[in-house]
Amino acid sequence: MSPAQGRRPVAFDRQLVLDSLGGWRGMVDVSLPTVAFVVANGLGGLTVGIWAALGAAVLVFGLRMLRKESVQQAISGLIGVAIAVAIARASGEARDFFVVGLIRNAGLGVVLLGSVLVRWPLVGVAAEFLAPSHLGSMADHSVGGKLAGRLRARGAAVVEAAEEAAEADTQDEAQDRSDDERQPDAAPERHWRDDRRMLRAYTWLTVLWAGTFLVRFAVQAVLYWQDQVALLGTASLVLGLPVTGAALVVTLWVVARLHRHRTADN
Repeated sequence: MSPAQGRRPVAFDRQLVLDSLGGWRGMVDVSLPTVAFVVANGLGGLTVGIWAALGAAVLVFGLRMLRKESVQQAISGLIGVAIAVAIARASGEARDFFVVGLIRNAGLGVVLLGSVLVRWPLVGVAAEFLAPSHLGSMADHSVGGKLAGRLRARGAAVVEAAEEAAEADTQDEAQDRSDDERQPDAAPERHWRDDRRMLRAYTWLTVLWAGTFLVRFAVQAVLYWQDQVALLGTASLVLGLPVTGAALVVTLWVVARLHRHRTADN
C-alpha cells in the first residue's frame, strides 16, 4: 500500500478560510473605521475624522470581544487604523490616512508577481499548504455553498473516524511489510509544481490576486494625487470587500477543479 493510498483526505471547509479572515462580518467590520473617517472628516475636519476612525476601531474590537469571536482581525485593524491616523495627524493631510493601504496594495501586488517570475506562485503555495491537492480534500467542493458529499459531521463523528483510522493502520502495517518484501516502493507523490496544469492554474490565480491589489493601488494613487479624500474612501470600500469576495470565489472554484484533476490522475 502506498502512502497516498493509506492516507485519508483531510476535510477542507471553506468556512475555515472565512474564519481565518474574520468571517464575512469581520471583513465588513474592517471597513467601518474607513467609513467613519471619511464621513466625519467631511463634516468636521481632520481631527474629528481621526477620532471617529479610532472610535469605530475600538467599537469593533469591543463588539467582537462581547460576541466572544476571534479578535485577531480586530486587533490588526486597530493597529492599522492607529498607524493611519498617526500619519494623517503628523502630516495634517486627510488623504494620508490611506497611505498605509497604498503601500500594502503595491507591496502585495509586487510580491505576488515576483513569485510568478520565480515559478513559485504564492496562491499555489498557500492553497497546497491549507489543502494539499493530492489528498483531494476539495474534490467535492461547490462554490454555490454546498459540499457535495458533505465531509463528516463534527464532534463524535470525527473521534469515531480517528479510531477507525488507527485500527485500520494497525491492520495495514502487517500487510504493508509483507507487500514491501514483494513489491518495490511506490513512486513518491509528485510535487504540484511538476504538474504543468496545476502550475499554470496557480500562476493565473496569483496573477489575478496581484491584479486586484495593483488595480486598487493604481486607482487610489490617482485619487490620492488629486487629494480626493471622499473618493479615496469610496474606492477603498468598492475595491475592497466586493473584489476580494469575487477573487476568493474564483480561487475556490479553480482549486476544487485542480483537486478533481489531481485525484483523477492518482
